[in-house]
Amino acid sequence: MDRYAVIGHPIGHSKSPLIHALFAAATGQALEYTAIEAPLDGFAATVNTFRAAGGRGVNVTVPFKLEACAYATEVSERARIAGAANALAFDGTHCRADNFDGVGLVRDIVTNLRHPIAGKRVLMLGAGGAARGALQPLLAAGPTELFIANRSAAKAAELANAFHALGLGAGVLAGGGWDDLAARGAYDIVINATSASLTAEPLPLPPGVFGHDTLAYDMVYGKGLTPFLRQARDAGAGRLADGLGMLVEQAAETFAWWRGVRPTTLPVIERLRVPLA
Repeated sequence: MDRYAVIGHPIGHSKSPLIHALFAAATGQALEYTAIEAPLDGFAATVNTFRAAGGRGVNVTVPFKLEACAYATEVSERARIAGAANALAFDGTHCRADNFDGVGLVRDIVTNLRHPIAGKRVLMLGAGGAARGALQPLLAAGPTELFIANRSAAKAAELANAFHALGLGAGVLAGGGWDDLAARGAYDIVINATSASLTAEPLPLPPGVFGHDTLAYDMVYGKGLTPFLRQARDAGAGRLADGLGMLVEQAAETFAWWRGVRPTTLPVIERLRVPLA
């Protein structure tokens, strides 16, 4: 039986083994998928051990996505631009890397939530790895504006300029600090890529960024509303969504990359969904 795994630190909370088990059952694929917690200084050694035991591929979660990119012998354009990988596939001595996080985000927003990105104004909160991994697929979806807001305005501007240097986002992508948001008005989509929902720290956002038709999307998911989604609701955002759909959609992309068949995602999302309240 083909073996796959998710590797991270910590990893006990991961829903990936259940998600891939449901995908395998639905598509008739015979595989085993487990969770492996790697030491913080032992990612490569953990992957090597898994490969030596016959492993065919792994998902990679925090804090190893940068190391996954460096580990691979072939890196997709998406992963190269993101500077990080969330999936590896093994073939003998060859290792391919890709990043499906941004693809999963866009598919969840556009297909599952039926909220268009094309022609819309998008606000990305945060300029770290999660934001960077999502930018290329978001830009490919055709927004009229994608503004990165970050505690460090310089870091947000640096990220935008890095994408301009790659020939991406000219005239659409820009970055700045929280103070720059007051004059920019309401956005159609506001995506939280910061760690604020993990630390329960409110973001210093002017209420005007949320409108009655705004989709507030938190890349984090949990039981009920995340702190960011509560903040967005209280500020008048019309729609709220957490990152569960993104998690399942990126898993489906990985599954199709590995197995050549893409599973249906909505039944899995509905099975795992905790009502937002």
